[in-house]
Amino acid sequence: MEQKNRSITWTEIKDRVSKLDRTKKYYGVPRGGQYIAALLNPVDTPEEADIIIDDLIDSGTTKLKWESNYPDKPFIALYNKQEGDEGWLEFPWELKGDIEIEENVLRILEYFDNANREGLKETPKRYIKFLKEFLSPPEFNFTTFDAEGTDEMIVQKQIPFYSLCEHHLAPFFGVAHVAYIPNGKIVGLSKLARCVDLYSRGFQNQERITTQIADRLMKELDARGVAVVLEAQHLCMSMRGVKKPGVPTITSKMVGLFKDDLNCRNEFLNFIAK
Repeated sequence: MEQKNRSITWTEIKDRVSKLDRTKKYYGVPRGGQYIAALLNPVDTPEEADIIIDDLIDSGTTKLKWESNYPDKPFIALYNKQEGDEGWLEFPWELKGDIEIEENVLRILEYFDNANREGLKETPKRYIKFLKEFLSPPEFNFTTFDAEGTDEMIVQKQIPFYSLCEHHLAPFFGVAHVAYIPNGKIVGLSKLARCVDLYSRGFQNQERITTQIADRLMKELDARGVAVVLEAQHLCMSMRGVKKPGVPTITSKMVGLFKDDLNCRNEFLNFIAK
């Protein structure tokens, strides 16, 4: 899902800086940390510093790198998403909106190719537009109805889905088979496919998608059982690494009667095998 932007002001930055120890010497991590260090007591090299400072701790990768290289130097940041600074933070020294992110995509293209050639000139803009669209599946209401005595298995199979491998950002895609046994409630048929979309359209792995779909259906329906099977082709396996195209990956999650009753499970598997 697209993150909510939050613009950071110089006033807010100065307020946070005022709480830091100005008697210490600070080395600013390029480039955001350099702006913060300049407001304190900056030095030119990490070796001279008492503290290494950055503008933001996001995933923690940068922090780990600097702590590994300079284990005797405390690493701090003015903002830390792991401690409650949420959303997409826009600092005063950054280009606003999508432009900053497009610049990052441009740098990747420049590393591997001539980013000025005709076919690539607008690619950063197009790529960000694609990610915004793909990573923002439409919101929907999980509409349910009285089952009116229906207590047999309801199955939808061959639901197409697309996702992005969180390890390589390469696409994987295939079909989902979803079933549930009502316990007083049934769900609008389109909601099964929407549920698949909701959890597949992200930086994901197939196992997690499978579990998330099943867990959501159980939560919404309090069903007697839920079964989810995903079959997918992974381009990160077809195009790189082992390079084995055409090899399907199948994952399943069985809950309730589908897990406990072998006949129930086999009936579902027979349905989706046809």
